Amino acid sequence: MLAAFVTRTDADDPISALQVGERPAPDVPEGWARVRLKAAGLNHHDLWSLRGVGLPDERLPMILGCDGAGLDDDGNEVIVHAVISGDPVGLIPTGDETLDPRRSLLSEVHQGTLADEVIVPKANLVPKPAGLSWEEAACLPTAWLTAYRMLFTQGQVRPGQTILVQGAGGGVATALIALGRAAGVRVWVTSRDEGKRTRAVQLGADRAFESGARLPERVDAVMETVGAATWSHSVKSLKPGGAIVICGATSGAAPKNAELNRIFFLQLRVLGSTMGTREELGRLANFLLTSGVRPQIDTVLPLERAREGFEKLASGDVVGKVVFTR
Repeated sequence: MLAAFVTRTDADDPISALQVGERPAPDVPEGWARVRLKAAGLNHHDLWSLRGVGLPDERLPMILGCDGAGLDDDGNEVIVHAVISGDPVGLIPTGDETLDPRRSLLSEVHQGTLADEVIVPKANLVPKPAGLSWEEAACLPTAWLTAYRMLFTQGQVRPGQTILVQGAGGGVATALIALGRAAGVRVWVTSRDEGKRTRAVQLGADRAFESGARLPERVDAVMETVGAATWSHSVKSLKPGGAIVICGATSGAAPKNAELNRIFFLQLRVLGSTMGTREELGRLANFLLTSGVRPQIDTVLPLERAREGFEKLASGDVVGKVVFTR
């Protein structure tokens, strides 16, 4: 079968490590299911995998890709949930696979979705609503699911509240803007780049500010993906009792000032958030269906042209998702 995969990693020139060609079709173990993919989304996770981050040599060769949607062997239209439990046939007792310390994402331990076929535990299949296209459905399992959990599960954001999204422009930030607006939330964003601020407003943000700018008023919650560079601003931007929800730290994980005095005195909440559950992915898909919100797609390419998509993502010249189709 055709796949985009890696047999060696390269930290300095990751695209050079990408291969597009034939791989053996997977066997289907007991309790697992085959999905014949119709569309698969590209993520920065795939570029990091080419660099070798989270993908040691002993796991190679590895088919890349976390996001996908297609048909199972019974002809059902499904979305592939990318979080694989350490007990892949079942779920951990809490029912929340994101809390399983042995969890992984597709393309880290198990082969990924940038291929004709992928196998996953049967519990990882989520029905695809008929109202979502294959390309739209394939955008959901990573960035959009992360944003959904940050907003509604961890942050418990409610209609009428105001949130601040640090670092407009990324896939998670774009999803936060769209989902927040659809839920009746006032969304403010920050960016150092004027073009990204303008684009965020076009995508639905109520206001956009320069990074670190003083806000007109404090917010109910901050969605934090940047880390050290924006941490102090995030803490100072919150109302008493507000929450920071963190899903990443692209600028570093060790801020110079942790602002602990402000955190305890104002009773602020600091919440980690990683991906989401199968149930949350199902709710996300149905929320898109009922709200009319759809992921913004920058480029759709056949899988044979995967290298073009990787190069486009690596250049930063994207507004929305890159999707490969079969």
